[in-house]
Amino acid sequence: MASPAPEVEVFDKDGVRLSVADAVATVTLTNPGKRNAQSPALWRALADAGRSLPGSVRVVVLRGEGKSFSAGLDRQAFTPEGFDGEPSFIDLARGSDEELDAVIAEYQEAFTWWRRNDIVSIAAVQGHAIGAGFQLALACDLRVVAQDVQFAMRETSLGLVPDLTGTHPLVGLVGYARALEICATGRFVGAEEAERVGLANLAVPGAELDSAVRDLAGALLAAPRDAVVETKALLRGAVGRDYEDQRVAERAAQARRLRDLAGLSD
Repeated sequence: MASPAPEVEVFDKDGVRLSVADAVATVTLTNPGKRNAQSPALWRALADAGRSLPGSVRVVVLRGEGKSFSAGLDRQAFTPEGFDGEPSFIDLARGSDEELDAVIAEYQEAFTWWRRNDIVSIAAVQGHAIGAGFQLALACDLRVVAQDVQFAMRETSLGLVPDLTGTHPLVGLVGYARALEICATGRFVGAEEAERVGLANLAVPGAELDSAVRDLAGALLAAPRDAVVETKALLRGAVGRDYEDQRVAERAAQARRLRDLAGLSD
């Protein structure tokens, strides 16, 4: 049996490390002392990770060091001083609607690239995944969770709304009524419920989390890349199509695959 490809570090900055081993990239949150709390600098590093992926990467694993995946936004953001070199959220609130919209849009870029059609992303989630941490896990295509996982959307409890792209996947996974209840109450969702309602694809003992993610990544890599890319695009688009439009999309996608397999593609 061939040895697994060695892991090569691409960068390690602002609480984010990106490493690549052949077709699998790993993005790791690296501040366990603060339970991987998030900041604008971390969000920029996450966006950079998406831009820095080699073309050979097919699967991206997102994980957090330590006992918690991510405890959410660093509360320092709400202090008058904010973060060094960054405007505080209080200062941002004093800006115009256009300025505030542009800043939030920039923050959201850390959460948007995980659903690109050319990759499949897996969040390996243990411990707390709160607020921005919950939304980061929701940004991924798939979630494998440890049995100690605790999801919670606390923004509403703080007088805010979830604004880091988490609302769309949350409603898609669990439905409007349960999503509203989870967000409005800010309650914890454990591993058993997460797996039962579709938030988690798989729940395993904490000691088995890494091996379960490796097994899933291996299974995803077993299929031809172009077929996975087409299938992902087909499934993602299904949300916005009616039944007949999806039938048309299926036929078009299959025609492309058949021509490619027959060597007739342009």
